[in-house]
Amino acid sequence: MYAFAKSFRLPASAAIVLIFAIASGCAMMHKGDGVKVTLSGSEEVPPVSSPASGSGRIVILPDRSVSGSVTVIGMATTVAHIHEAAAGKNGPVIVPLVKNGDTYSVPPGAKLTDAQYASYLAGNLYVNVHSAANPPGEIRGQLKP
Repeated sequence: MYAFAKSFRLPASAAIVLIFAIASGCAMMHKGDGVKVTLSGSEEVPPVSSPASGSGRIVILPDRSVSGSVTVIGMATTVAHIHEAAAGKNGPVIVPLVKNGDTYSVPPGAKLTDAQYASYLAGNLYVNVHSAANPPGEIRGQLKP
């Protein structure tokens, strides 16, 4: 580390601060692990009394590509989607999810528009899982970047 500081003519303490700042910035920029999402009936609009729950991870990268999945327990599902709307509001489907057992996955090649990506950054996307008993949605979870 001292050699690094000498080559840039920085005191060792300044070099440590610089390295920490760079590393912190890189960690903040790396969103590759995505956001954890937890789904429940209480998040539905209007709220649904359901024993079902879901959880997963959705990854949305700066290039607008989307990946990830959610797993659902306690309900017979029909379909699942990523929708665009703020918490407490309903919105349109923007990414239909593909079912495989109790897991719904983002299809390969899914991408958001610039406006949808801005909505994601503002916390205005959510995952919604539907059932025959609750066609508008039984469990929901907001994506919080």
